[in-house]
Amino acid sequence: MANTSSRTLRLLSLLQTHRHWPGLELAERLGVSERTLRRDVDRLRELGYPVGAARGTDGGYQLAPGAVLPPLLLDDEEAVALAVGIGDAAQSGIAGMQEASLRALTKVVRILPPRLRARVDALRAMTLSVAASGPVVAAGVLTTVAQACRDQERLRFGYTARGSAPTDREVEPHRVVALGGRWYLVAYDLSRHDWRSFRLDRLIEPAATGARFRPRPLPAEDAAAFVQAASDAPAPYRVEALVHAPAPRVRQAVGQWGTIEPLDHDTCRLTMTSTSLDWPTQALGNVGAEFEVLGPPEFATHVQEWGARFLRACRAAPSRTVMPPGSVRKETEPGGA
Repeated sequence: MANTSSRTLRLLSLLQTHRHWPGLELAERLGVSERTLRRDVDRLRELGYPVGAARGTDGGYQLAPGAVLPPLLLDDEEAVALAVGIGDAAQSGIAGMQEASLRALTKVVRILPPRLRARVDALRAMTLSVAASGPVVAAGVLTTVAQACRDQERLRFGYTARGSAPTDREVEPHRVVALGGRWYLVAYDLSRHDWRSFRLDRLIEPAATGARFRPRPLPAEDAAAFVQAASDAPAPYRVEALVHAPAPRVRQAVGQWGTIEPLDHDTCRLTMTSTSLDWPTQALGNVGAEFEVLGPPEFATHVQEWGARFLRACRAAPSRTVMPPGSVRKETEPGGA
């Protein structure tokens, strides 16, 4: 029989599958009596886990949603899948998602064994994801740089700028910025004595040096503004439209790329953030319903241009007689009337 601590962790892992466990089956999985199982369940409740119990022939146990998120127990496959998924979410371009995803990815990768970190990086490097519109950055690179920014610790890495030979850099990292489908590091370059932005997909073996530093004032409103000014990256648009379709239908067409606010049974407000106006236009077209552009004016103009282009394409198409289904065209014999 496993000791009490390991058995309790095993019990928690089984309950986190969110299935209903009959008491006898759960006790057999743990190799204990039902009386011992009840004590272990009580121990989890004392630790704050809301374990529900039902009596009778269908009685058993199930972990219920609680007021706070409890620690999760993951096996190797689940941990790798979670890290890969969070990495894709961090590069999704969804407004407000990047920073939270990066914090979560940092927590997960820090506790992964090296063999699992290697699997995460390999999977992300070899898998194309619709969520990641730009170059894929290894999870280890993201977390190393993010931790150095958080801990105000100098960072050393190789860097290959466009059209240049690799160089060694040592910097005081300030912030990590997701912009236009790419990740950037804003940092003070100690060898060039100036602020720089670095694309994370071009960093080579970043490593914290252990040397702490006092933060310098950034010569910009914020890190995102600094990257935009340095890279001439376009500012993202916040597109809003009133869609005359039920929210579930719009959500099915748009997926995770927009925020849907139901207004009534047949109408909802769609909000999307994108550096390109093509994707929101295409997404609204995929819904297949009437909609009204609420803003910005650039988006209204963009939709009008698309509509005019489609109308020109229809006028330019050669006219053709469409025969009813099942009908047969009558051919005229040569020389006939």
